[in-house]
Amino acid sequence: MDACIEVEGLEKVFRVRRRTGRRLRRETSEVRAVDGITFSVPRGQVVGYIGPNGAGKSTTIKMLTGILTPGGGRLRVAGLDPARERTRLARRIGVVFGQRTTLWWDLPLRDSYALVRRMYRVPADRFRVNLDRCVELLGLADLLDVPVRQLSLGQRMRGDIAAALLHDPEVLYLDEPTIGLDVVSKARVRGFLRDLNAERGTTVLLTTHDLTDIEQLCERVMVIDHGRMMYDGALGGLHEVGESERTLVVDLERELPPISGVPGARTVRTEGPRQWLAFPASASAAPVVAAVAAHYPLVDLSVREPDIESVIAAMYAGRA
Repeated sequence: MDACIEVEGLEKVFRVRRRTGRRLRRETSEVRAVDGITFSVPRGQVVGYIGPNGAGKSTTIKMLTGILTPGGGRLRVAGLDPARERTRLARRIGVVFGQRTTLWWDLPLRDSYALVRRMYRVPADRFRVNLDRCVELLGLADLLDVPVRQLSLGQRMRGDIAAALLHDPEVLYLDEPTIGLDVVSKARVRGFLRDLNAERGTTVLLTTHDLTDIEQLCERVMVIDHGRMMYDGALGGLHEVGESERTLVVDLERELPPISGVPGARTVRTEGPRQWLAFPASASAAPVVAAVAAHYPLVDLSVREPDIESVIAAMYAGRA
């Protein structure tokens, strides 16, 4: 597939000056925010770009948008060099930073959108179609005449997402797009982004701490820490890298000693007649169920899938 984003050996080093000692001397140190990252994103793919605070996610996105100049390496977005062709690139990308609005603080949403249209020179008919669609799907009809400063964080986030899409960008960068949203609004935004990708083939790079966003939207995930790529692949592959486990919850007829002798499984918890057995996420549950059923009086059982948050937390901690 044609690559929309190409990154090769990307680097960014910041020099930080700190005061030390009683004489308040200043020492200069280097912080490698991004350290030799390489990846490629095909057109139309939705990719999760995740990592702990300070991992280098925002720095990467700022280089991809042309806000920062790389210290080394090569990158292309929609065939353009972001640092050298920033103005041309701006017309082909959309950006939403969770804590920084692109809307005009004292203007109502309607006027902010009119200014966005003029900035990006969006044809009037196309602007009306895009605006009507965003207003309907993001639930903005009652907010169009409200000044941005009077909006809640969740309302403003929906307004920012709409503003980023009015000029039909090829690439959309989202930094915490569901922050401050309630459950219903989160579901609405996720559905909107899925439809956007399916109908228009928009390439999406999503940075978030809400891993439900990743599970419901992304076919691929990249995990970054200390400026380096820790994982790049399918979401399901995280469980293999993180050595995650599934859990078999067993309800017995009566309280018994911990279940033992089940190949590939171990008992991790007991509570009266209920016991929890862990086994590798990559393994089938059938042999484990069969072994338990053959030797123990069962009442009920269920299989729980591994929690992606615990898998990624283990990767952050260096246990993977």
